[in-house]
Amino acid sequence: MDFEQLLPWAIFGGITFLLWFAFTQFAATTSRASERLDELRDPRLRHREDKEKRSGMGAMISRAAPTLSKVVQPKTELEQSALKVRLANAGFQSPNAPQIYLALKVALLILGVMIGGGVGLGSWGVTQKGLTSIIIGGGLGFYLPEIVVAFIRSSRREKIFLQLPDALDLLVVCVEAGLGLDAGMRRVSEELADASPEVCAEFAKSNLQLQMGRPRREVLHDLGIRTGVDDMKALAAILIQADKFGSSIAQALQKTAVKMIFPLVLFIFPGIFVVLVGPAAIMMINNLLTN
Repeated sequence: MDFEQLLPWAIFGGITFLLWFAFTQFAATTSRASERLDELRDPRLRHREDKEKRSGMGAMISRAAPTLSKVVQPKTELEQSALKVRLANAGFQSPNAPQIYLALKVALLILGVMIGGGVGLGSWGVTQKGLTSIIIGGGLGFYLPEIVVAFIRSSRREKIFLQLPDALDLLVVCVEAGLGLDAGMRRVSEELADASPEVCAEFAKSNLQLQMGRPRREVLHDLGIRTGVDDMKALAAILIQADKFGSSIAQALQKTAVKMIFPLVLFIFPGIFVVLVGPAAIMMINNLLTN
């Protein structure tokens, strides 16, 4: 092999070594004093050592995540809030979810550059195609988490939208039977846990927040924002208004059920009508034509 054939592999090896060195520096163990300061700021980190001992890779990722995420950390609070809401809509509601998400994007960017560089430089050398393959590999790795989160978010919102009518009907029955909103939400989360797991999980979390002493308005508002479903936001707004003015929650829920009848009739009933009446109408037309 001549020098021109070895040059692409030498460049690829150098880039890989630099990326590996940077990653090992990110994952380096911090001093005990720094760890103690972090534990004082966040008490949840006190049990971190037990979790890190269980998995060496998990310990390395947990140490590397804060440093990796700083590279693409949102600069403003509005962008940070939008990221948290987007992840919450997809079901990732952990406080560390944004940090892990951003760290994963950077890690996949590095992996994409390495794979794209290996394929591109090995196939075409230091040419425009080789450099383009590096850019494409890095771009695919960087945007892959966004595509996955968008797909999970859309699927979860659709599930909540389809499960909400059954949960709302049962909630109306519970409230009319004399239960309060808190007890009604708990009963719905227990009865429909298998049929409507997403809605029941959100109701159970809201009920837990209410038991912890959070104001009902904040809990209901977070419920609508956390799910990202317009119907859930409308339900939360109605319940907040009923709680604010002291009106009956049962009447507010009944009005919500009545309002949902019209879109159901307009968009679902025509399809049901065609399926049920269509065959009979065709048979009647055929009988009239034959007679």
